[in-house]
Amino acid sequence: MWILRGLLGIVALVGISWALSEGRRRIEWRVVGWGVVLQFAIAALMLKVPLFKAALAELNRVVRAVEQASHEGGEFVFGYLTGGPSPFQVVDGSTIAPPIFFFGPLMMLIVIGALSAVLFHFGILQKLVKVFALLLRRTMGLGGAEGVVVAANVFMGQSDAPLVIKPYIAQLGRAGLMCVMTAGMTTISGSLMIIYASILDPVLPGLVLGHLIVASIISAPAAVMVSRMMVPAEAGEVDHEIPNLKAESHGVVDALLTGATDGAKVLVNVAVMLVAIIAVVSLVNKTLGLIPLSDPLSLERMLGWLMAPVMWLVGVPWNEAQVAGELMSVKTVFNEFVAYLSLAKQVPGALSPHSQLITIYSLCGFANFSSIGILTGTLVALCPAHKKTVASLGFKAMIAGTIGTLLTGAVVGILIRPQ
Repeated sequence: MWILRGLLGIVALVGISWALSEGRRRIEWRVVGWGVVLQFAIAALMLKVPLFKAALAELNRVVRAVEQASHEGGEFVFGYLTGGPSPFQVVDGSTIAPPIFFFGPLMMLIVIGALSAVLFHFGILQKLVKVFALLLRRTMGLGGAEGVVVAANVFMGQSDAPLVIKPYIAQLGRAGLMCVMTAGMTTISGSLMIIYASILDPVLPGLVLGHLIVASIISAPAAVMVSRMMVPAEAGEVDHEIPNLKAESHGVVDALLTGATDGAKVLVNVAVMLVAIIAVVSLVNKTLGLIPLSDPLSLERMLGWLMAPVMWLVGVPWNEAQVAGELMSVKTVFNEFVAYLSLAKQVPGALSPHSQLITIYSLCGFANFSSIGILTGTLVALCPAHKKTVASLGFKAMIAGTIGTLLTGAVVGILIRPQ
C-alpha cells in the first residue's frame, strides 16, 4: 500500500510540474524518465547494496571525528563555552557546562570549510563533480556548464556552486539559469550535511549522514527533471562544453586558511539568520496566541494544514501528516536548519521511523524564500545582464526545488519498507 501511495505522489508531483510548465509541448519526456530512473537506481544502489550501505555507515565515523576535532579546537580558544570543564558549578550541580550552540555544533563549519578547501586544492572534489556531471550529460542531455554546477551543488553551497562556472554564466539561457537555480534549491552543502547529521543523530543514531548524502545526490536528477519540465530548453540552447575547474589557492596552507575563513563567515551568517528567524517565529506565534481558541494557533500548525496532504502523498500516514507538514512548511517559509532543529525536538512517537526518514529526505534542500534572494544576488553579481531573467525565475525555482525534494522523499519511502 505504501508503495502505491508513493508512486501516486510521484505522478502527482510530475503532474504539478507539467501544469506549471512554460512550454508543455517542448517538454522532453526522455529527461523526465531518466530523472525518475536515476533517482531510484542511485538510491537503490546506495541503500540496498551491502558495500555502499557499509560505506555510508562508516561515514558517520567521519561526523564523530570532525565533531571531536572541532570540539578540541573550540575548547582551546573558547574553553568551557564548548561544553568543557566549567570553572564554576553549573545549575544542575555538575562540573561540565552545557555546550553553547554557537561554540558547539556551529564551530564545525570552520573545520569543514578548511577541509573542503584542501580537497578542492588537490582536485578531489573536481573529479567527483566531473564524474557526476558526465552521468547527467549522458543520460539527461544536460549542458556541460549546467551539469557541472548541478553536480557541484551536491557538495557545495548554493552561492558557491555557480562560481565554478563563472565564465559560462553569461552563455546560459532561461532554461539553463532555471536549472542552476533549481539545483541550488534542491540540494544542501556538504558542510551543512555534517551539522545536520550531528543535530539529527538522536533521531536516527549512526545513520543520518549517509541518508543526507543519498538525499542530496538523488535530488540532483530530480532538480534537472523538474526544472526542464517547468522551463523547457529552446532548440540549440544547451551547450555541452565542460568547464575546467581549477583551484585558485597557492598551496595547502593557503587553501586551509582560506577555507577556514570562509567557514567562519558561514558560521556567523547562520548564527545571525537563526537569531532573526527564531525571533520572528516567536513573535508571530505570540500574536496568533492572542486569538481566543481552546487550542492556540501557531504559524507551524497553520502552514502544516497546507502541507499535510502533500506529505501524505509522498508516503507519510495521515495521522502523522500534520506533524510532517508543519516541518515541511517551516523549511519552506524559513529554512531547513530550523526545520531540522524542530524535528530533533519532536516528542518521541510523533513520527514513525519510516515517516522520520521520508521527512528528513523531503527537508534536505535549500528551497525557501531567503534562498531566492541568495541565488538572485549571486547570479546577478556574476552576470548583471541576466538580472531580469533571474528575478523572474526566483519563485518558480523555489517551487521546483520543493517538488524535487518531495520526489526524493517519495522515492526513499518506496524503497525502504515501513517497520
